[in-house]
Amino acid sequence: MKPVAYEYLRAAELAEIYTALHQDEGDIRPVSGAQSLGPMLNLRLSRPSLLVDLRHVPALRAVQDHGDAYSYGAAITHATFEDGLVPDAGNGLMRHVAGGIAYRPVRNRGTIGGSVAHADPAADWISTLLCLDARLQIGNGKTQRLLPVDGFMLGGFTTQLEAGELLERIVVPKVSAQARWSYHKICRKTGEFAKAIGAVMLDAGRGYARIVCGAIETTPIVLEEASALLLKQGVAAALPAALAEIDQRLAARPELARQMYRTAVKRALAGLEGKLA
Repeated sequence: MKPVAYEYLRAAELAEIYTALHQDEGDIRPVSGAQSLGPMLNLRLSRPSLLVDLRHVPALRAVQDHGDAYSYGAAITHATFEDGLVPDAGNGLMRHVAGGIAYRPVRNRGTIGGSVAHADPAADWISTLLCLDARLQIGNGKTQRLLPVDGFMLGGFTTQLEAGELLERIVVPKVSAQARWSYHKICRKTGEFAKAIGAVMLDAGRGYARIVCGAIETTPIVLEEASALLLKQGVAAALPAALAEIDQRLAARPELARQMYRTAVKRALAGLEGKLA
């Protein structure tokens, strides 16, 4: 199959994007790397009347330093993070995660904002940004709102984005130089979406710890009790709590799936312990 016929707009500034998005007629879709939308177009799962290309808008490819956080334009590619061409608020976590997404041609075109807005539960960025307690800047051409990643994704492929809105920037708090992290995902083969994700951040200097279990077919979850124990008592106390919390909160999942989630989180905590030794 091939896409239905559609119009194409190469936007040069944000105002041009919002003018297009606020048109009353047809299905108007923003596009950047097209690594998710492209296959959907070819299969005619998406039939837009107009595609608005975001790649050439400087504001969507810029990084801003806010002192205690960096904000990243939504159209920054995975490869840009992987190659260290932008600062890493996660003390290396974002660069590591970006380098493990799919294959290099995908990373050359795919974008952090496109991944988050697409809201595939198995994608890397949504779990990573939850681990980093990121916020998402969403605009409509007149006003902006800032949402936590945890509240943005309502379910698989479902978000709080409303008609005429655009994910503009991702705001990520800076961790300290002493922060340590670990990330583990289980895939059937290299380049595929994850079957389970474990992401851990410990920043004792800021009094922050977070353990995330992702790729669970819906929104990733923060293991709250285990995260608190990690901060106060370390990995040895956090591990059994994390495994118990997974079993409790994901009790409806098949045992094989829960075993993968437990394994991903267990390996992530083991990786963190190795960095703390």
